[in-house]
Amino acid sequence: MASGDFVDFFRGRELNEGLLHKLKIALLSVNALLEDAEEKQLTKPAVKVWLEESKDAVYDAEDILDEIATESLQCKLDAEFQTTSSKVRKSISTFLGHFVKVIEPKIKELLDKLENLAKQKDVLGLKEGVGGESPKRLPTTSLVEESGIFGRDGDKKKTISLLLSDDATHNENLRVIPIVGMGGIGKTTLAKLVYKDQRVKEHFDLQAWVCVSDEFNVFRVTKTVLEAVTSSTCDMKDLNLLQVRLHD
Repeated sequence: MASGDFVDFFRGRELNEGLLHKLKIALLSVNALLEDAEEKQLTKPAVKVWLEESKDAVYDAEDILDEIATESLQCKLDAEFQTTSSKVRKSISTFLGHFVKVIEPKIKELLDKLENLAKQKDVLGLKEGVGGESPKRLPTTSLVEESGIFGRDGDKKKTISLLLSDDATHNENLRVIPIVGMGGIGKTTLAKLVYKDQRVKEHFDLQAWVCVSDEFNVFRVTKTVLEAVTSSTCDMKDLNLLQVRLHD
């Protein structure tokens, strides 16, 4: 949306540039709430519904932007190959006028949807980031209610397959399987499903769930892992002693 070609197309084709700016602000407003919504969706059904509607709106925005980007490219190609014939120029102008009439109502409808979603933040208790930073997230736990989760069977099966593969079993190096994606896509939920799976429990002698927060602290993480695998509290104050104990 910020590219020069995109903005020039708006200006040159009589599309409402102010509408583009409003759409950008609305998308940013909803985006600022996604991190908080991802954490709260498991305990608040209304937030989960809001999250799904927000994703649908973002996908609609992508479709609209793709349409405009495609039209912009087509106009460039037409400009390169068109003749001086006034008939050809008139035909292109008529086509663009039709495109504007079709695309602007779509943008306005999407804008209304995004603005309504952003307005629901107070009712749902969603918080925006402060000073451009992401909202502080609560520590995660391994507990999950599987009966209320759908559409994750494929991802769960693939992740467990990676964990239990022969390469992972016979590899002496530390194995890390990253789960990445936009806020609200269910990364933490997927990790919980894998962690609680009976095949995983039977395969590994030890399991530990540790939340590494935004403010990373090596001492705290080491202490948490040690207490998890020993099922006992630890009063050590020295990081070296902690890590030696954990190594043992």
